Amino acid sequence: MLRATLKSLLARKLRLTLSMIAVVLSVMFVAGSFVLTDTLGRSFDALFANIYTYTDVQVQPVPKNGQQGAGTTLPASTVDEVKSVPGVAKATGQVFLNGAKVVGKNGKLVLNQSGQRFGGNWSGEDQLVQLKEGTGPQSDDEVTINAGLAKAGNFKVGDPIDIITAEPRKTYKVVGIFLFAGGRESMAGEQTVFFTEKVAQQTMTGQTGVYTDIDVKAAPGTSKTQLRDALKAKLGADFQVKTGDELAKDSAQPFKDIFKYVNYVLVGFGLVAVLVGIFLILNTFSIIVAQRTQELALLRAMGASRGQVLRSVLLEALLIGVIGSAVGFGVGIGLGAIGAYGLGAATAGSLKIASLGVPPIAAILAFGIGISVTLIAAIVPALRASRVAPIAALRESAATDRPLTKITILGAVVTVGGAVPLIWGLSGAGDATLSLILAGVLALLVGVALLTPVISRPVVSILGRAFSWSVPGQLGRRNSARNPRRTAITAAAVMIGIALVTAISTVFASLSTSLGKVVDQELQADLIVAGQQTSEVPPTIQPDELKAIRGLPEVQTVAAATYDAAQIDGKNQFVIAYDDWSSARTVLKLKPAEGSIDGLSSGQLIVDRKTADDNKLKVGDQVKIALTKTGEKSYTLVGITAPTNIGNGFTISDTDAQAGFRFAKPIQAYVKVKDGADVNAVKTEISDAIKNNPEVNVQTREEYIGTSTQFFDILLYAVQVLLLVALAISVLGVINTLVLSVIERTRELGMLRAIGLRRSQTMRMVTTESVVIVLFGTLLGLVVGGGLGTAVVQALKQAVGFGDVSLPWGLMLTYLVAALFVGVFAAIIPAVRAARLNVLGAIAYE
Repeated sequence: MLRATLKSLLARKLRLTLSMIAVVLSVMFVAGSFVLTDTLGRSFDALFANIYTYTDVQVQPVPKNGQQGAGTTLPASTVDEVKSVPGVAKATGQVFLNGAKVVGKNGKLVLNQSGQRFGGNWSGEDQLVQLKEGTGPQSDDEVTINAGLAKAGNFKVGDPIDIITAEPRKTYKVVGIFLFAGGRESMAGEQTVFFTEKVAQQTMTGQTGVYTDIDVKAAPGTSKTQLRDALKAKLGADFQVKTGDELAKDSAQPFKDIFKYVNYVLVGFGLVAVLVGIFLILNTFSIIVAQRTQELALLRAMGASRGQVLRSVLLEALLIGVIGSAVGFGVGIGLGAIGAYGLGAATAGSLKIASLGVPPIAAILAFGIGISVTLIAAIVPALRASRVAPIAALRESAATDRPLTKITILGAVVTVGGAVPLIWGLSGAGDATLSLILAGVLALLVGVALLTPVISRPVVSILGRAFSWSVPGQLGRRNSARNPRRTAITAAAVMIGIALVTAISTVFASLSTSLGKVVDQELQADLIVAGQQTSEVPPTIQPDELKAIRGLPEVQTVAAATYDAAQIDGKNQFVIAYDDWSSARTVLKLKPAEGSIDGLSSGQLIVDRKTADDNKLKVGDQVKIALTKTGEKSYTLVGITAPTNIGNGFTISDTDAQAGFRFAKPIQAYVKVKDGADVNAVKTEISDAIKNNPEVNVQTREEYIGTSTQFFDILLYAVQVLLLVALAISVLGVINTLVLSVIERTRELGMLRAIGLRRSQTMRMVTTESVVIVLFGTLLGLVVGGGLGTAVVQALKQAVGFGDVSLPWGLMLTYLVAALFVGVFAAIIPAVRAARLNVLGAIAYE
């Protein structure tokens, strides 16, 4: 029986190859994702280990007032306190923060893919930093920069250099260029500028006499951990003390967390591939069993038991699963390597990629998923094969069309079973929300797939009429409707990919449209002046620039806003302030709901309706807000605005913001022009007013909406990749079905050729069958995906406050048109095979 199974498997190499490719595609994304994240994780571990190689212990202040470490400082007196601790050989106060933005010679910020633009105080050469040329800064107008920045901006010693920090743009002189240990131009693609100590304190923290951390060297005979524990005991709970090893681990963790989410995305691709692959493999084995009915019946007649037949089919599935998993695992390792080393190349060698890592979990999941999926998909066909009666060997064909009652009932039950957790999850179920939604979507897709045989025959018949103007078209339509189970399973593979992508596209399109609608309805401004924040220091509009904008003759109203992180009743929140509250009310169309919003004085607070409800606040309440500089203070809630999506949250007076915000300069400005004024002309005038500020630019309302929704467009592009993965496997499913169908209908095709059907007509017949199946799956996917997306958008409306349903009609039409080409492409191999059949051999085929 074993020999018979192996010979049967090897005799059908095309079927074997197509089945294995489905397993390969299902496995490779899962394996590749873990290889990629493991390799990159170890690369960042090594990177930060190098950065902190020469750090024994570092002292930092505990973040306060919602700042999350950004801009939190400690007084200079702490350095002397640290020096007094036994075991300390040296203690050096340091300023080192992200936010020193260098303006290039073209007037724009020097490009930096890492987003890290550090500014600090020069404390001399040490084991980590060595001068390549020049000196360290001696006067307040001098800086020393790293070689990576010098190369990117084409700066040399003696060149002037413009830098924007917490202070306005200022020109300095480059007096030195330095390298990091090992001759590296940068540690991870960052840019670093060293000022004199006083200038670094003022420009990076906004105050003098403070540091961001203290670098501590251990005395001989004192270990890092001993020194750390001694410093903790001395300094108390207001400071965090860590060894270099701990700092390296903490610094690498955020990057590893990012790759963890990348891993989720890649594994998600793999799971979609697995889901679609199940239908492909199920269809393959169903057709195989139908075609081998006489062969299996003959084996039964010769004495093979049901168990032997069952094991024979499962063995075939096991071999396909093992081989496909092995190949997929190998391809996945290759994909992981390409991704890792591609990132290394993108950073221009700043990130040194560790040796390729293949974690055990990658192999376990690759083979576990590949083998189990194949066996699961083969169980039903295997059971069907074991029930073949010996008498079937005497029949010419055993492929009977069984009733659809049971599968219809099962599909209805699964569909309802999926709808329940989906509705529960969308209505809000706490920590279980995501799990319920995912389970509901998966069950719904499977349920709809089970129901497809019921609707395939009438729908396929209707779709096929478009191609029935010729005899080949009529034959193709009837062939696709002949076996509803087979057509349904093949179309279901197409449906799943299209449904998932359509659902996600519907959500993104709806949110993008709704966001644009919110801006259009709630924002009175014609122009918006703002920049993109890439560091702890936000891009700011300088006072003289704002004054120039207000002075333009065609400008009617300007409302400038600034914001900062704070702690509100112990929770991290953002607080906003406007330099002209009256103008802000007009531009943002704010209306009172409770109390008064006419004025906003020091110590007063205004919130929107949703924020008030979420925090259980009412007019007259005292709210404790801890700002960066002024610490905790009670504010009186004097007014609540009507629900709004722009200008919402906690709003305090500009007076309080100037005293308490870390960066109090305006970050955004909303400009309303006078009636009849040319908006584009005013935009040009504002551009001239801010031409010396490379951080910010001016946009019209339409441009601002486009920028605001750009994030959704990027995500949508990623979704298209998901579609390509699913479609690749779906195309294989269609090819597999048609090839096996051609083999099954060999004698029939021979008869058709014998009575006059030409080769070109045979190819058109198979192509029609393919196109009808793909169109059916696509239409079903568009309907199911649109429904799922609509449900999610309605649920999000409760959470985010907006979310009008907007179906991506353009994309949906594109998918539908693409289905025609996909159907034609999928038909190439089976159509050519059918056209090349030897007529006499086909007629004699059994």
